[in-house]
Amino acid sequence: MEGNQSWIAEFILVGFQLSEDMELVLFGIFSLLYTFNLLANGTILGLICLDPRLHTPMYYFLSHLAIIDISYASSNLPNLLANLVKHKKDVSFVLCTLQMIFNLTFASVECLTLVVMSYDRFLAICHPLQYTVIMSWRVCSFLAIACWACGFSLAIVQVSLFLRLPFCGPQKVNHFFCEIQSVLKATCGDIWINEMFLFAEGVFILVVPLSLMLVSYVHILWAILKIQSKEGRKKAFSTCSSHLCVVGFYFGIAMMVYLAPESSHREEQKKILFLFYTLFNPLLNPLVYSVQNAQVKAAFYRVLQKKRTV
Repeated sequence: MEGNQSWIAEFILVGFQLSEDMELVLFGIFSLLYTFNLLANGTILGLICLDPRLHTPMYYFLSHLAIIDISYASSNLPNLLANLVKHKKDVSFVLCTLQMIFNLTFASVECLTLVVMSYDRFLAICHPLQYTVIMSWRVCSFLAIACWACGFSLAIVQVSLFLRLPFCGPQKVNHFFCEIQSVLKATCGDIWINEMFLFAEGVFILVVPLSLMLVSYVHILWAILKIQSKEGRKKAFSTCSSHLCVVGFYFGIAMMVYLAPESSHREEQKKILFLFYTLFNPLLNPLVYSVQNAQVKAAFYRVLQKKRTV
């Protein structure tokens, strides 16, 4: 197998069949969206670091989401933008392998982080008296490290199984970046083990966490309805609705991509879903958590006032 792999220099990314003029137009649009992503998530990250009032478990994990969104987009979009402006569709074998590791890692870590955030909201609303004791900074650090370690380990397993496969013929990948399902189809070996592990990981990363989150939010909703204060109910609903919006968007796309049955008709749909996820999901978190979150908006205004006084 190693002899088959030794001569592989690059993959050809089929992507979308577009004219050169359209590729330049998309280069401009995608560049703007990528810039907005960096600015929006960078702003959220900066506010959380600078404002002591945001040094809480919820915003600690939100800062991890911002890092994940910046990293996920940065692992895919620079190469896509370079190919659009140069009108090329190739990617080196090494870069393709790294893209798969990064994509799988960041996607898994985001999913696990969303689970931890739902657990944090569950404790804050359903068990407010024990919240500060349970969600200590040691526990928060442990949960964050566990998310990253688990996501990276799952990615390494998937890519290690991929590297064992032989290659033959033209290495054409029917995607605009190195998505593992599409790259596996460019091999000429038996990929049933890879697909089985990928499906098992999808269940572990998507179905189980989503079930846990649904159970958590049933308890949260019941607890919110018991809150006597109208202002308290409004604040709790605002925080939870932001999180549910992000969860619904993320898990909806991921389950359609990795758990739905394969078909030739779905290939183009999957590429559009991935493109939408890569471009817009990184913008969703800062928009949702800033527009609907009074604390983040207040922190932003405080930073602006400090700059004006200086």
